[in-house]
Amino acid sequence: MKVVLLLCGLALAAAHPTWEEFKAIHERKYVDAEEENYRRSVFDHNLQLVKDHNAKHERGEVTFTLAMNKFGDLTNEEFNAMMNTYKSGQRGGAHAKEFDLDVDAPKAATVDWRTSGAVTGVKDQGQCGSCWSFSATGSLEAQHFFSTGKLISLSEQQLVDCANGIYYNQGCNGGWVDMAFEYIYDYGSQTEASYPYYAVDMSCRYNSNSVAATLRNYVDIPQGSESSLLSATASVGPISVAIDASKYSFQLYYSGVYYESSCSSTSLDHAVLVVGYGTESGSDYWLVKNSWGTSWGESGYIKMARGRSNNCGIATEASYPVV
Repeated sequence: MKVVLLLCGLALAAAHPTWEEFKAIHERKYVDAEEENYRRSVFDHNLQLVKDHNAKHERGEVTFTLAMNKFGDLTNEEFNAMMNTYKSGQRGGAHAKEFDLDVDAPKAATVDWRTSGAVTGVKDQGQCGSCWSFSATGSLEAQHFFSTGKLISLSEQQLVDCANGIYYNQGCNGGWVDMAFEYIYDYGSQTEASYPYYAVDMSCRYNSNSVAATLRNYVDIPQGSESSLLSATASVGPISVAIDASKYSFQLYYSGVYYESSCSSTSLDHAVLVVGYGTESGSDYWLVKNSWGTSWGESGYIKMARGRSNNCGIATEASYPVV
């Protein structure tokens, strides 16, 4: 019992740090006293939101917890402007194919493609609105692995720098997964090692000699169909998806099955990667890999509510490459 209480106490301390602890953990330094006072006021506001929400969790009213993570001194408006710049609505490019999997086929109760070696480690997009590129490379990394038996980390920076112009993407100012696939169809994807990530817009430095993965086409999953997304995740592998990540509850997510009643299923602002699904404490979830580093959420992952009317739009703009 003492061990359990100690662990609970440590978890609470991590979720509810003091201002000085927060600054030390996240290495915060502010330009002057005025800026620090403002950030302290934002921190205090967010900390109260976290405490109030976690009290609801303790009463069994919600299925997930919050914590004061590295976004704890940002307002929700600042957070969204910095992190959530996915461009929703651009689907069905020249090389998109129709979804033709059997949605009624038997499926495993739990799927986690990490255990098959098909998922690279959690990456960090930094202060660059490049989520779309991380989602695209994540699904391509998996399909390349299934095809070759080799898991290779692919370059997001190449997409940020090069997949613009006729592909419409805007680098750190946002983009579309399908348009990233269109670019990769034309040019291929270099390795992360040959074209490393810098989290800023740079000039295109494409090198065809370093291309490690290509695709033949890609599949757009029927809009809003969680059953189709389930079928694809079970039989194809990790799937690129877009979601509404605009709420403070997503900003400060820590653990558990995320269900947000105020989420939109159509106004999507963030691209992520579904790598599996399962059930926790009676709540069905999608296992989702984010691109905000391992200090956010469950070591960089979030369990998002499954089978609850396409909550946060997770099945609205889902797609995957065919290699």
